[in-house]
Amino acid sequence: MPDIAFEHTYVALLIVSFLAATLLPLGSEWLLVALLLGGKSPFLVVVIATIGNTLGGATNYLLGRWGSTWLIRKVLRITPEQQHRAESWFTRYGSLSLLLSWLPVVGDPLCLVAGTLRTSLSRFFILVTTGKALRYISLTWLTLRGSELLL
Repeated sequence: MPDIAFEHTYVALLIVSFLAATLLPLGSEWLLVALLLGGKSPFLVVVIATIGNTLGGATNYLLGRWGSTWLIRKVLRITPEQQHRAESWFTRYGSLSLLLSWLPVVGDPLCLVAGTLRTSLSRFFILVTTGKALRYISLTWLTLRGSELLL
């Protein structure tokens, strides 16, 4: 009997990575690590997690660009303080701050502020994808290296 948890793993990773960058206060790292330890392709795991998380960030960007305050506060649960902090980072470091869009607490608001400030979509995707990919690559390397040391 196949293990149901690993039957649709790449789809699950895409969905969890997307949701982790949008609506739900959850992380995708636990699933990425579980898939790697379960023998899934490191390349595919990184690519799929990066795509899902980047698309989640793009959702925040679009809500910042065209969304209402109600959506930002109630759906994304971004507080005025979080939004102000992200705006400060964005003002200080410019769009390069999007390389840090994977960070907890400030990452989602950074994507939202990028939309509010009308950062070009191509620049947004390049920076956010790069930052998120580097995070997943690092986590993958640490997981695989750690598992080698333990075995």
